[in-house]
Amino acid sequence: MRKELIIKIVSVLVFMALSIGVVIYANTDRPRYTITENSGTEYETARVLSVIEDNTVVDKTVENQKKGSTEIKIKILTGRYKGDVCTVTNYYSSLYNVDVKKGDTVSVRIDTSAEHTYSVSIYNYNRIPLTIGLVIVFFAVMLLMGGKQGLKAFAGLVYTVLAIFFVLLPLIYKGFSAIPVTIAIIFVTSAVCFLLIGGVCKKTVSAALGSLAGVLIAAILGTVSAKLGGVTTFQMDEAEALLLVKSTSALKMSGLFISGILIAAMGAVMDIAMTISSAIEEIHLANNKAGFKELFRSGMNIGKDAMGTMANTLILAYAGGALNMMLLIYSYGVSFIQLVNTDFVAIEIIRAIAGSVGIIGTVPCVAAVGAYLYSNHN
Repeated sequence: MRKELIIKIVSVLVFMALSIGVVIYANTDRPRYTITENSGTEYETARVLSVIEDNTVVDKTVENQKKGSTEIKIKILTGRYKGDVCTVTNYYSSLYNVDVKKGDTVSVRIDTSAEHTYSVSIYNYNRIPLTIGLVIVFFAVMLLMGGKQGLKAFAGLVYTVLAIFFVLLPLIYKGFSAIPVTIAIIFVTSAVCFLLIGGVCKKTVSAALGSLAGVLIAAILGTVSAKLGGVTTFQMDEAEALLLVKSTSALKMSGLFISGILIAAMGAVMDIAMTISSAIEEIHLANNKAGFKELFRSGMNIGKDAMGTMANTLILAYAGGALNMMLLIYSYGVSFIQLVNTDFVAIEIIRAIAGSVGIIGTVPCVAAVGAYLYSNHN
């Protein structure tokens, strides 16, 4: 028992050391915005001290949005100009409408043109308290409903988010191929999440391997579909901005489209993988004489019930994200031929179908791995 504990501790320490090493390597020479005493653009937080003049009117033709401007006095709360008080003109329009009053905190843009010379403009609402509050609510709900398991699940989510921001993005920026790096990140993060929730056991092993299989299926289908449809990252909305980034870095854009599909499908794939793996374990505990065929059949039956809702979840998530664009296309009354051949529509269709097929493909993979592990008593 003591030997097993030592092995576990050593394994965790080695994994942590490797993770730290990868993070350090990935973030070496990361892009940083340079600010000097004489130049730079900063985004800081300020408090509205008073509204000096209100020149706004309500435009009833645009759902009562304000137009015009207000003169407000603000006090900068963060950054190198902390404590400074200045007067700012806050402009209102249908697309830019940051309506603030005395006592509100706002995000401001500060442009420095010379030493101790700068201009301030209202950038947006200060959403930091809201963001922190939502994270706290999410954590509290998980802890209240899931207890210890909820805490582990939250830790796994944090690990996944950190891996994406501090490993995946920097490595892609350095010029690593996006698809292999994304698959590796997904496998490692899903394995960590499963291990945190269930420890090292047949259930988590089958769920992790099944998740990897589902992601690979989505990657293959997405790659083939994108190739046949002539869809690449260069047809996406961000392509122009990414081309500018590519001109000053080793960034490879070709695999970003498929990588986005894999990351979007990751959560649903893990969900259905753990659902089937847990069900197979429960069936095994209820009848430890159940063989491979019986366990596999049970896993497939459970998966058939779950895959429909999981696929709907992913497709509806894409549809919800593209709702505004779909409404815009609908308002133009475009023909079916034009609609289907539009880059935006083709991209969303490939995303939704490839991710959904990855979810469906996870079912037999998890069922087969789980049935094999639980039926093999040796």
